[in-house]
Amino acid sequence: MRSARDAPVRVGVFGLLGSGNLGNDGSLEAVLGYLRSAHPEAAVDALCGGPEAVTARYGIPATRLHWYRGEYRTASRAGAIAGKGLGKLVDVFRTAAWVRRHDVVIVPGMGVLEATLPLRPWGFPYSLFLLCASGRLLGTRVALVGVGAAAIRSRPTRALVRWSAQLATYRSYRDDLSRDALRAMGVDTTRDEVYPDLAFALPVPPADAPPGPPGPVCVGVMDFHGGNDDRARAEEIHRRYLDGTIRFVRALVEDGRPVRLLTGDDVDASVVAAILDAVDSPLVTAADASSLADLMKETAAADTVVATRYHNLVCALKAGTPTLALSYAAKSDALMARMGLDAYRHPAREVDADRLLEQFQALEKESARIRRTLTERNLVAARQLDRQFTALTAALFPATGPTHAHALRETP
Repeated sequence: MRSARDAPVRVGVFGLLGSGNLGNDGSLEAVLGYLRSAHPEAAVDALCGGPEAVTARYGIPATRLHWYRGEYRTASRAGAIAGKGLGKLVDVFRTAAWVRRHDVVIVPGMGVLEATLPLRPWGFPYSLFLLCASGRLLGTRVALVGVGAAAIRSRPTRALVRWSAQLATYRSYRDDLSRDALRAMGVDTTRDEVYPDLAFALPVPPADAPPGPPGPVCVGVMDFHGGNDDRARAEEIHRRYLDGTIRFVRALVEDGRPVRLLTGDDVDASVVAAILDAVDSPLVTAADASSLADLMKETAAADTVVATRYHNLVCALKAGTPTLALSYAAKSDALMARMGLDAYRHPAREVDADRLLEQFQALEKESARIRRTLTERNLVAARQLDRQFTALTAALFPATGPTHAHALRETP
């Protein structure tokens, strides 16, 4: 590592950033806020899925993650298959060349060590392995910061995830389940710490004054087809999730409640369209959120939130709004437990609209108490993330000292 008297420290950020997933981009925004506050001298750029979007939004140079532009399209023809295969080879050298230009590379949050959604080993797990292996070979510090992990059945995917974690210089996790999952895969996690999700480091924007009673309900939806092990019944899972969600939204509308539909990824637009088509009412509208800040503003103005995507939950809880989780993975359960709301969970794979409505009504009866609980838990999360960033500075920027400016957050 170069000394403080040399040229600015070169920091790279890596991941599926700028690709339409608001949670991933929110984690990046939190890390960029930390770097600009604690290490303003650092020269930062990205290797990511959507370089144009990252540069336009965050003002940092960015390089495309994959050489082959059709990486995310299904390859069925011989030319496409050959192109993907060649791309995997070219990416070995492209990734190494990018890593070599940096002193530090940070993978900001995200579920990079899990397969709770459909995932192939030669996709992002392979890219992450190239990053971590290049860092170890070339002497660049690679940090997996506040990441998510989960048990993985696929042997190739599990092997790539384990190797990546073992090769990283620094690891921290967004919940205990993630650290336990890595330990179960054979990774020594003795020195690894757990902190709240990085999105809790983002400020809560001021919300518009909510209308009078009955107040709005935000319903966060997801193009949900189950996980990596549910491919055989993906359509059945999706149909049950969509039908149950439509019935729940219809019940809210029949009770005169305004409903605001939220998404967290571009792919969720089809679910919003299906609900709007099925529940033809002026009480149902769709938010046009392009960032976690937008989502927080929406959830802060709501009476109650019912949400599926993990970072929809994060935004609602950070905003201090009573929240019910349509849980699709253990990470959602762990988050709700951390924030004192583990009693308010419903399985996304088996949405029962009647039972969901009962849970929703119980949540609303406890609204005042839950808001007080969330205020307390958010203060704890703020202190824990201060420790996360101080630890990150000590691990990755030892020449600059442990100083960290505490101007990154506003608690609700």
